[in-house]
Amino acid sequence: MTEDTSLDLGPDTSLLLVDDDGPFVTRLARAMEKRGFKAETAESVEAGRAAALARPPAYAVVDLRLGDGNGLDVVELLRERRPDCRVVVLTGYGAIATAVAAVKIGAIDYLSKPADANDIVNALLAREESLPPPPENPMSADRVRWEHIQRVYELCDRNISETARRLNMHRRTLQRILAKRSPK
Repeated sequence: MTEDTSLDLGPDTSLLLVDDDGPFVTRLARAMEKRGFKAETAESVEAGRAAALARPPAYAVVDLRLGDGNGLDVVELLRERRPDCRVVVLTGYGAIATAVAAVKIGAIDYLSKPADANDIVNALLAREESLPPPPENPMSADRVRWEHIQRVYELCDRNISETARRLNMHRRTLQRILAKRSPK
């Protein structure tokens, strides 16, 4: 990741990062601080809501699925407390329905993991009249397929037979896919 010091962040550079993946949120906070943000992290919906109430930030990056609930609860509170807050929702389980829900309650963009700091900054700073540039390293088709299978598997409470039925896939084929590592 390259450092960009020419960003126009405005006078308030406060940034709230809400993600239950500790190492990821720590790395992201460091990367965002190098780009001029003053980052604060939270690893749960409860901690994110507390930070939003105490110090509503100018910018926020919120994971959709957190251990104690839905990140959209944090997005809603941020929009109530600070309507001009620019919020980007991140998730490892991208779906059109959740993207629409995130944008309806006030998120300015929706990115699938793994998103790097440059993609997140581009989304945070993009103005309504201009679309952010496409990601430099988008997910491969194999990775998108694998993510979709994982999401359906989780929604079926990790029941292989039910997941295979819903995906119209042979159970053994699904077992082989699940046994492999995720594609890049």
